[in-house]
Amino acid sequence: MLNLSTLKTPGVYIDEVSVLAPAVAGVATSIPAFIGYTEKSTATDDTAQEPVRITNLREYEETFGKPQAEDDGLSLNIIDHTDSGGNILRTEFPIPKMDEVKRSKHILYYALQLYFSNGGGPCYIISIGAYSVDGQSLNKKHFKNGLDALAMEDEPTLIVMPEAVGLSNGDYAEMCQAALDQSDKLQDRFAIIDVKNNSDNALTDATAFRNLNIANNLRYGAAYYPYLKTTIDYRFVTPETGIKVTRTEIDPAGTETEVYKDKPLSDLSSSDNLLYKQLQNLLTQVEMLLPPSGAIAGIYVQTDASRGVWKAPANVGVTAINGVNVKIDEDTHGELNVDVNAGKSINAIRSFVGRGTLVWGARTLDGNDNEWRYVNVRRFFNFVEESVKKATFRFVFEPNDANTWVSVRAMVENFLILQWRAGALQGAKPEQAFFVRVGLGQTMTQDDILNGRLIIEVGMAVVRPAEFIVIRFMHKLPEA
Repeated sequence: MLNLSTLKTPGVYIDEVSVLAPAVAGVATSIPAFIGYTEKSTATDDTAQEPVRITNLREYEETFGKPQAEDDGLSLNIIDHTDSGGNILRTEFPIPKMDEVKRSKHILYYALQLYFSNGGGPCYIISIGAYSVDGQSLNKKHFKNGLDALAMEDEPTLIVMPEAVGLSNGDYAEMCQAALDQSDKLQDRFAIIDVKNNSDNALTDATAFRNLNIANNLRYGAAYYPYLKTTIDYRFVTPETGIKVTRTEIDPAGTETEVYKDKPLSDLSSSDNLLYKQLQNLLTQVEMLLPPSGAIAGIYVQTDASRGVWKAPANVGVTAINGVNVKIDEDTHGELNVDVNAGKSINAIRSFVGRGTLVWGARTLDGNDNEWRYVNVRRFFNFVEESVKKATFRFVFEPNDANTWVSVRAMVENFLILQWRAGALQGAKPEQAFFVRVGLGQTMTQDDILNGRLIIEVGMAVVRPAEFIVIRFMHKLPEA
């Protein structure tokens, strides 16, 4: 605005006056940061590669390369059924199973495939090192480097570390706690945590997870279980010298004769190219198990885009999968959902007849906390806090007087009214949904003003999910 006291020369002066009140612009709510090892990396033992923002898998490949090729942990069997003369009547190609111990632990690329398949969008990649030769070497220090690099980025709102499940239990607990601590410190992000799926019993895995030394800032993270049976194809080394083939003949009497054993698949490319092609096609049917965090991050993005961050990311189908690794019944799910001892709720992913595989839980790890029990409540507060924080930067060093207080209150109230109209806040009227207080005698004392403190108080009644729907039926007595 033109300062009239500076006018000394006669003439006409133009003064543009803004009549629009300042506004709060909502920040992005679902920008995941994936931390892990990549094929190409400039990371060192002491520092992670600088975070890179991507929007699709092609951009990832251009910068970081492809998944680590598998060359071990897989054996193919060929079973020929013959007649009494030794002629082959039919041939079976059983679908092979990957040895989960021998397979590469570098699964970041595959987790990203799951992320984009489930509605994922822009995200950050933090490479903490190149693939180890054997695919088995993971270092807690490298993940810590990745979290340190992430702390310097403002935009990410979700922390995802799918490869960290390959660490020892103690190291994994330390990294999960570090992610929760960073979320609490910065107050603008949320950790998606995988529960290790080491057995066929959900309660065994849940107990092992709850016994990990993860105890602080639980409201800033959510845990998911079990692993997913995905439709993603492995990448294999070519030529496939490490994949072994065993061929067996079975005659009408049931006698088995071994034709050859542990022959490298690559040998068949020249000796029997047709069979080689058949077996290569069989490799595309090998089932890949993956921890759920990649898919969950995509579902967070999908739900935020279609409904809003205030909608619980649950009762949503998981795509690019054939099911779950461990089936969970009602009683077991109850034990996962409510932890009466430590309060560490675990969100189950369940398969339902005729409905598919759904995310069937929306609790934070702090499941016993009435304030921060639900994922959408915590994430909505993150969203509002960060949005208002950035909008109020314009008032830093402004006069701490009634004019500024009125502008701040109007700005925040207008923003929250929009959230209430969108369905994020409870109440039939705005005053039932939220309050905004600022001013001398309300939120500040004279001492606060003298010390340059402008204090704003905001209260919100965020909608909570209908987690338990109870329908009561009763007999209606006939009327005369």
